[in-house]
Amino acid sequence: MDNKSGKSSEISTVKLSKKTKERLLKLKVYKNETFEEIIEKMLNIFNICKQNPEQAKQTLTSLDTQRKINMPNL
Repeated sequence: MDNKSGKSSEISTVKLSKKTKERLLKLKVYKNETFEEIIEKMLNIFNICKQNPEQAKQTLTSLDTQRKINMPNL
């Protein structure tokens, strides 16, 4: 009914190729991260990149470090 932000949410199904799904899985920072969270993260980074590319680069570096710690087998 409510998502983490407290807003009412609707669910939609999105078809992805297996290749795209695998690429998204490789972006997980922690085991139980959802595709919703991964896509939101990507959109946020994209928006940061438009405003401040250096900050986006720092964010990506930080996420990559977290991913390597939490998901070493990916």
